[in-house]
Amino acid sequence: MADATNVLVLDSLQRRMKAMHSLYHQAVSTMDIEHVNHFEREGVLPIAFCLFHITNMIDASFMLMTGTLPIWNAEWQARVGMTIDDHGKHRTVDEMIHQRIGDYEAFQEYMRAVFTRTEEWLAQLDAAELDRVVITRPFPPQIASTYSARVAGPQGITLLDATECWIYQHGLRHMGEIELARGLVGLNGMTS
Repeated sequence: MADATNVLVLDSLQRRMKAMHSLYHQAVSTMDIEHVNHFEREGVLPIAFCLFHITNMIDASFMLMTGTLPIWNAEWQARVGMTIDDHGKHRTVDEMIHQRIGDYEAFQEYMRAVFTRTEEWLAQLDAAELDRVVITRPFPPQIASTYSARVAGPQGITLLDATECWIYQHGLRHMGEIELARGLVGLNGMTS
């Protein structure tokens, strides 16, 4: 049974996640393929990188958080046509500046599937689960250098830490990058 604090935290997290997803839906609906694949200059990642990176990272994080396999597979890659079939977390900016989306409509379908799964999972989540440790200390090298490792308590990364860091905070970070990049392609920001 969850305590009252976890119930409040989960309610807040559910509302914040829907709000963040609504920003992504608004962003993609007000851009076209030329905007998202625009190459500004060396060292500046295209919007396509941010969109695929955050969506694919959320999708992949479900394995650690819930044991659920990612949605992304060879069939999705064939439909979406990413130039680099990788979220790019362990790649360099020099590699990922070449990321492009082939079929923008198919990408939006994938993004909707990932966001819907996330919201449905949160809607049915028992608030007591937020305390469950998903990665114990000592952390493996690929986790030890992450923001979530800095947030983690003595026991390790909890489900709440993972949801906040890997999905919500990470998602807001990339939304900020997308809003900035929209200015580079002649579009307005979306929030004030």
